[in-house]
Amino acid sequence: MTAPTGRRERKKAATRQRIADTALRLFLEHGYDAVGIRDVAAAADVAVTTLFSHFASKEALVFEQDEDFEQRLARAVTERARHEPLVPALRREITALVRHCTGEDAAPVRGMIERSPALRRHQESMRLRHAESLAAAIAGDPDLGRTTTACRTIARFVIDAYSLASEAADPDAALAEIFRMIEAAWSVT
Repeated sequence: MTAPTGRRERKKAATRQRIADTALRLFLEHGYDAVGIRDVAAAADVAVTTLFSHFASKEALVFEQDEDFEQRLARAVTERARHEPLVPALRREITALVRHCTGEDAAPVRGMIERSPALRRHQESMRLRHAESLAAAIAGDPDLGRTTTACRTIARFVIDAYSLASEAADPDAALAEIFRMIEAAWSVT
């Protein structure tokens, strides 16, 4: 995420991060279902309305980097080198995201998400939104010249690659295998 430059933006970003950090700490200490929004707001020393001005829902507190994730995927398409092929650019970004989300320090959060039906539902809705956003970025590149269906399909494959690799015993091997299939699918569209 780009660092805010103005004082007001920096304060807003710091408040957002404090709320997210506090929520995650409370969720991990007491369990996601045992902690309410008011508990998070009180512990972060903000009003409930302030919390909701930064996060749309309780689930969004867990996925506080959701917007950054979505933007990174779109930038992998729009900011790649002029003649760089699409699939390697997407693989590089997905690899970085998987490595970030599968580190040892991420294990407790992954476990919490897996145990919570509400968090799994939220994560699935995020995946669908990310796939649509990525598809739009791909379709918006006139040099790629693919149909909407092809763009949406590849975007879904890429989002699924992230999910499958994140759950794999060997994420790098999973990504290598998955992206060979994605490359093959892209080349025949």
